[in-house]
Amino acid sequence: MPVTRLKLGKLKVVRRQLLQRYEHQPFVSCLAGLYGCQWRRYQRARAQPGECCCSKVECGSFGLLILTFFLSFVFLYFWSEAQNDYNDFDWFNFGNLGFWFPWSLVLLIVAAALFTYISLLLVLAVCLLSEGQRLYLHWSHKSGIVVTLAFSVTATAILSDLWSKEWKTLLLSLQVTAPYLHVAAVSLMAILSWPIALHFFRMNKKVRQVAVLGLFLSVLFSLYLVPLGMYSPCIKEAGTLGPAPTLIGHRGAPMLAPENTVMSFEKAVEAGGEGLETDVTISFDGVPFLMHDSTLKRTTNIAEVFPNRTHLDASMFTWTELQQLNAGDWFLSRDPFGTVSSLSAADRSQAQNQSIPSLVQFLEVAARSGRLVLFDLRRPPLGHPYSLSYINTTLQVVQAHINSSQVLWLPSEDRDQVQAVDPHLQQTSGEKASIQELTDGHITRLNLHYSTMSQQQIRKYQSVNISTNLYVISQPWLYTLAWCAGAQSVTTNSIHILSNINKPLFLMTSEEYSLMWILTDVVSAFLITAIFIFHWWRERGLPFWSGSRQTHENGPYSKFRTELSDVWSISSVTVRPDLRSMPTSPSTPHLPTITEE
Repeated sequence: MPVTRLKLGKLKVVRRQLLQRYEHQPFVSCLAGLYGCQWRRYQRARAQPGECCCSKVECGSFGLLILTFFLSFVFLYFWSEAQNDYNDFDWFNFGNLGFWFPWSLVLLIVAAALFTYISLLLVLAVCLLSEGQRLYLHWSHKSGIVVTLAFSVTATAILSDLWSKEWKTLLLSLQVTAPYLHVAAVSLMAILSWPIALHFFRMNKKVRQVAVLGLFLSVLFSLYLVPLGMYSPCIKEAGTLGPAPTLIGHRGAPMLAPENTVMSFEKAVEAGGEGLETDVTISFDGVPFLMHDSTLKRTTNIAEVFPNRTHLDASMFTWTELQQLNAGDWFLSRDPFGTVSSLSAADRSQAQNQSIPSLVQFLEVAARSGRLVLFDLRRPPLGHPYSLSYINTTLQVVQAHINSSQVLWLPSEDRDQVQAVDPHLQQTSGEKASIQELTDGHITRLNLHYSTMSQQQIRKYQSVNISTNLYVISQPWLYTLAWCAGAQSVTTNSIHILSNINKPLFLMTSEEYSLMWILTDVVSAFLITAIFIFHWWRERGLPFWSGSRQTHENGPYSKFRTELSDVWSISSVTVRPDLRSMPTSPSTPHLPTITEE
C-alpha cells in the first residue's frame, strides 16, 4: 500500500526544517566567531533548558560589557554636547602646553570609536542570547572592554575637574534631546525583551527568574515614568514662541576671519549680525586697542618680532610696536574652527594681512553699519601710565566715534560715574542681581553665560524691560533653547550659521509631547508582553489553536525530537519483494515503490 500523502508531506517538512537549521549555522558561527573567536561548531554550545546562559566568569564579563556601554555612552554624549566650547578647550590646552592641536576633535573621535566597538560587542552578545547560545567572550575583547572603561572613567573624571561647567551644558541638552532619548531607551528595552524572555522561561530556579524579571521591569517602569520629571522651554503652547534672538558677533566672525580684526567684524556685519562684541585694553601710550588675551602670544607673531617680550602684558607695548605685529597669519596656520578650507583665495589673502585694530577702527565699522557694540575693558597692570584713567580714556574715544545709544557698556568699575557722564549708554551687567538692584543701577541689559539660562528669570527681567544676552552660543540646538527660553540676543562664534535658522529645531506643544510619550510606552508594553507570551508558549509547547497537538515536554527540544521520530517512523516502510530482485538497467533505472508493511 503506498505511503499516504500526509506521511510524505511530513517527511518533506522535516527535511526542510533540518536544512533550515543547517543553513542557519553560518550565521551563528559568524556571531560566535566575532564575539568569542569560536568559528567552529564544536567550540560552542547551546544553553540547555534550566541552565544559565553563561558561566559565572562570562556572566561577569557580560555585566562589565553592559556597564562599559553605559559609561562610554555617557562620556560620548557629554563630550559631543560640549562642542559649543571646543574652541575654549583647545586654547586652554594651548596655554598650558605651548602648541596648538585639535585635542577636542581627537577626543571625540576616540570616544566615538570606542563606543561603537562596545556597542557592536553588545549587539553580538544579544544576538547570541537570542539564538540560545552560551556566551564566551574572547580575552582580546575583555581587554578592549577594560581599556574602554578606563578611558571613559578617566576622561570623565579629568574633564569634570577641569571643566565642571560642561555638566550644566549636558543638563541643558537634555531639555532638547530627552524626548528622543526616551523613545530610543524604551525601544532598546523592547529589543532586549526577546533574549531576556527566552532565558527567563528556561531558568529552573525561581530566585534567578525573580531577579532577572524584577531588574528588567524596574528599569522599564523607570523609563516609562521619566517624562514626568522632564522640563523644556521648547514644549509650549502654539503661538507663544517669541521672536528669534538677535545675533552679536563674538570678536566678530571668528570662524570666517581672525578674531578681533577689522575683517572679522566686517564679516559679522555681512552675515547679518545685529551687534559686535570685542575686548579692549590700553596701550602703553594710551591708545585703546582690541585684544582678548593678557599676552600677544596666541593671536600675533610676537615670537618673531619681539622674541624676548612674548610674556609681557599686551598693554605694556606702545601702539607703534603693536602695529608691527601680524594678527592674521596664526588663523590660517592653526585653523582653530576647521573653516579655513572653505574661504576663498581672496579671503585667505586678506586674513593673512590683518593687524591689531584700535578701538577707533572697531567703532567706525559699527557706526557705518548701525550695529550695537559690546566690549569688555581690561584694566592695565600696576605701573602702567593709564592704570587709573583707562575708563575715562576709553569713554572719550567712544563718545567721539559712535552714537552712545549703540554702546552696551559692560565694565562695572565706576559705573555711576560713567552713567553721570553719558546717560545714553546702555548699562549692561555681567552678573545676576535682584530687580531692585538692577533698576537702581540703571541696568537695561544682562550679559550672562548660557549655562545660567532660565526661562523664568528671563521672563522676570523682561517684565521690567531688562533684556538678556547669552554668551557664547554657537551650536544650533543651544540657539534653539535660548530662543524658546525667551532670550533677546546671543553672542556667537557662528553668526553665519545661526542667521540661517528660521525656526527652532525642536518645538512641540504639551499635547503633542504627551501623545508621543504615551504612544511610545503603550506600543512598547504591548510588544514586550507579546514577546513574553510567545516565549512562554514556545518553551512549554502549548498550542496556539485548539486543533493543534499539545506536547508537555520542553518546547523546541521536544518539537525537534518529535520531528526526528517522524523521520525514523518511516523506517517501517519496505520495498516490495517482487521489485527487489528485478534487474536494473543503467540506461533505464527503476525506482522502487515504497509500501507500508
